[in-house]
Amino acid sequence: MKAFKKTIYACDKINELMGSFIVAPAVILFILVIFSNVIMRYVFNISFVFMAELEWHIFAFIFLMGAGYTLLHDGHVRVDIFYSMVNRKKQAAINIAGVLIFLIPSCYLVLTTSIPWVFDAFKIGEVSIDPGGIPARFLLKATLPAGYILMLIQGILLFIKSFFILMEKPEGRY
Repeated sequence: MKAFKKTIYACDKINELMGSFIVAPAVILFILVIFSNVIMRYVFNISFVFMAELEWHIFAFIFLMGAGYTLLHDGHVRVDIFYSMVNRKKQAAINIAGVLIFLIPSCYLVLTTSIPWVFDAFKIGEVSIDPGGIPARFLLKATLPAGYILMLIQGILLFIKSFFILMEKPEGRY
């Protein structure tokens, strides 16, 4: 059981590190790119395709690679009005249902459809179709399955943790 808990902790740590040391700095970079674009556009009346594309590439990276981190910290949107009003065991049951009904099937769907798409992009060395756009667009496409794998791992861990909560004995009973 101790080894199992260490494995869960190690997997949690992957998303924790991803969020803290990769996605968080990407958010700062995202803000700087947007600020630069605004200054260039409205002060100097110039704009670059590369910078405009960089904005949405960084945003996509943040969104995809931060999904597992967000799930780890219980930050995904749900009907919190009901969730917050129930006890810990009912919350665990809701989490299990959500993982089984929504998270795993959606991750499966995205992974099975995006992985061949990413391989094709790598094969052809996909780049932006716009002149002056971002080269190596295939790297951004690779974040789609990578982000969903991280979220799937975190979802499985949420399922396991919630299962253990459901299996706990009520306090005072042995």
